[in-house]
Amino acid sequence: MPSKKILDEKKKAVVALADEIKSANVGILVDYEGISVADDTKLRKEMRDGGDSYKVVKNTLLKRALADAGVEGLDSLLEGATAIATGADYVSAAKVLAGYAKSNDTFKIKGGFLDGAAVDATSIDSLAKLPSKEVLVAQVLSGLNAPITGLVTVLNGTIKGLVVALNAIAEKQSAVQA
Repeated sequence: MPSKKILDEKKKAVVALADEIKSANVGILVDYEGISVADDTKLRKEMRDGGDSYKVVKNTLLKRALADAGVEGLDSLLEGATAIATGADYVSAAKVLAGYAKSNDTFKIKGGFLDGAAVDATSIDSLAKLPSKEVLVAQVLSGLNAPITGLVTVLNGTIKGLVVALNAIAEKQSAVQA
């Protein structure tokens, strides 16, 4: 039986991890077995640069933290070497991990959660294929701008036609008066 001090440390670790999971919009579980220390260091740097967290956690502690955070349905994924990546941005962690998984055969995405709901590895891959937030916002704004641009073009054409007609009438009247 572990000492009280060790149990207290583990409880603190579970509470901290549960808080991190609660505050994250996305969490991704990966099987990191077989990656080198240099590759792991590079991966951690990429995750930090994207504002995401990546850590290796014991499966039992992660299981308790997920339960405390209210995330259910991931217990079957907590086998073998497991690491968790969390972040506020829905896409950045998924992009980094999916890119890394493509280049390394031993590194695999197991699944994860989105806004507290469990998702499978296919959903994480789909998430990784989404464009960035800035691109999505630009696409939405472009879609909203298109009808307005069309309306302005139509109104501009109508006004131009009116100006041409009035100009023709003015020229005709000045020709009649002369």
